[in-house]
Amino acid sequence: MNRVRRRLAWLVPMGLGLWSCMVAAADEPAVRPLALQPLPVGAIRPTGWLKTQLETQARGLGGSLDEYWPDIKESAWIGGEAEGWERVPYWLDGAVPLAFLLDDDALKAKVKRYIDYILDHQRDDGWLGPVGDSQKHAAYDVWPLFPLYKALIQYEQATGDPRVVPALVKCAGRIDRVLDETPLYEWAKVRAADYVLALTTLYDRTGDPALIAAARKAMGQAHDWRAQFEDYRLTDRLTSGFGMLSHGVNTAMGWKFGPVRSRLSGDVGDRDAIFDMLDVLDRFHGQATGMFSCDEHVAGRSPSQGTELCAVVEATYSLEASIAILGDARLGDRLERIAYNALPATFKKDMTAHQYDQQVNQVLCVREGEHVFATNGPDSNLFGLEPNFGCCTANFHQGWPKLTTHLWMKTPAGGLAVAAYAPCAVTTEIRGKPVRLEVKTEYPFGDAVEIAVTVPEPMRFPLELRVPSWTRTPLVSASDVPFTLGPPKLRTGDAADLAREGPGACYRTLDARWSGTATIRLELPSEVEARRGFNGSATVVRGPLVFALPVKPEWRKIKDGPRFADWEVLPRSAWNYALELAPERIEEAVKFRRVQPAAGAPAFSAEGVRIVAEVRARRLEDWGLERGAAAPPPKSPVASAAPLETLTLAPYGCTDLRVTEFPILRD
Repeated sequence: MNRVRRRLAWLVPMGLGLWSCMVAAADEPAVRPLALQPLPVGAIRPTGWLKTQLETQARGLGGSLDEYWPDIKESAWIGGEAEGWERVPYWLDGAVPLAFLLDDDALKAKVKRYIDYILDHQRDDGWLGPVGDSQKHAAYDVWPLFPLYKALIQYEQATGDPRVVPALVKCAGRIDRVLDETPLYEWAKVRAADYVLALTTLYDRTGDPALIAAARKAMGQAHDWRAQFEDYRLTDRLTSGFGMLSHGVNTAMGWKFGPVRSRLSGDVGDRDAIFDMLDVLDRFHGQATGMFSCDEHVAGRSPSQGTELCAVVEATYSLEASIAILGDARLGDRLERIAYNALPATFKKDMTAHQYDQQVNQVLCVREGEHVFATNGPDSNLFGLEPNFGCCTANFHQGWPKLTTHLWMKTPAGGLAVAAYAPCAVTTEIRGKPVRLEVKTEYPFGDAVEIAVTVPEPMRFPLELRVPSWTRTPLVSASDVPFTLGPPKLRTGDAADLAREGPGACYRTLDARWSGTATIRLELPSEVEARRGFNGSATVVRGPLVFALPVKPEWRKIKDGPRFADWEVLPRSAWNYALELAPERIEEAVKFRRVQPAAGAPAFSAEGVRIVAEVRARRLEDWGLERGAAAPPPKSPVASAAPLETLTLAPYGCTDLRVTEFPILRD
């Protein structure tokens, strides 16, 4: 009954002028404040291995699609005849931050050309972009405008372009009138949280109440992801048909639905809805990388099922947005798990090709023969320009850049909070004074993080340091500045201590009076653990990194593209092993060793490996291929008379072919 009342409350007809609104109670704010304020694009610059990763993306597909891919080069968004629906907005959503994070003049000029055309051709009624296209997408379909809003907001942050905010506000008025005539449907209905998030971001800038009225209308027409997961029924692998509510990318985008709506509703249940979604997906479709299976739709827990690249980058963005709204340390753990495993694994390591679907146990990537994917085609795990479908080609660009722009955020108390650890430099102002942070670290490949804080004159402000759940004995030290370290708390801004038994993700407030340059050192030691998976299998995990057995790949070119090729990948080494370990005593069975990477190699590549794990195992001759993939792991425990071997496991994101979930040997 409560769920029915809640849903009806969001569906009450609203009509106050052109921009209808749901009137909040007199004593309630129009929108609840963010727990953390993201910094504008350009305030955080990548350094170290992260800068190398973004440079690799810019040299690969990320920086060149506009030169040869018709859906970008000849798009109706810039007056051409090619696709004029989602692909240019998708591309800009990642290409804009990539250009400004790298301060790449050529790439900045590329995105400016598209932004200028779109803004200069805004229709008199406010609509931005084409009205329908040659691919027969519906006229006034509002979905493509949702990623466009994200791209334009980032462009305005990076450039201060005065045209952007008025154009978006005017367009919101047109969208609002469209929703009066044709309520949200299909893609826009299930992805409406992205639009509402953009509207509340604009409201935070302008204070225009019409934006909140538009947000409430859109949210009232949206699919209720919270309600779906409170009564979740998609517990089995979908094998045929198409459904918006079982669709993996829609689901990943839906993670942010509850937190975004909570800014309008103030409902604690909305705030916590993301955790219910994560728990349910882990239970029925969870994968070792922190993602869930979706090839194209949810597909169970077998590590041979796929996960779509679009779902990976949308999941990381949902987490980044939700961290800003909630300030919850647990979300940072999930963000790192996905970003440092699933994100890099799905690319050729020079980022000149990508997969549509990656597999946790991925031992073969070929087109011919039978395939395990639930509803995707035979090209799905090939590496290429647009395997299976081109949405990921356009959309993957947001992954690394948006992780970078969300590493640190401002706190309401006048400090800075870390959402995820990576090497970077932060330039911002606190109480009107310039502050610079430089983060030097090999994390997630190492446990140490150094944060150098530079101020022009003495000043006091706190740093909210996220302590991941996998760190049981964190250590914070400094030799050149006295500080105090507050008690654990689950969310930034919480006044109460964290009441929790055992280890768990939390924030610790480091308060100091800074002067000149002072350096804080964190030690976040990670203990090895065995994640239990399908049929009782085990995955070796250390901190945010998942470890996998690299299978020697043979890259077989199947098609020359306009610039980069498409590839099949065949195995040229054994992969069917069972591990000798007791999960409750895994630290006795797994040994870690540091490795010197090749100079200049991307950290997530075979040449860039920085840490490996060694574990003993035996071959399982009867564990073979099934429907074009590794068969599901045999049910543990298993027996084998094969000789013991020592396997060297690498970080999951460094691999192309791999086995990640292993059966466990008997005894």
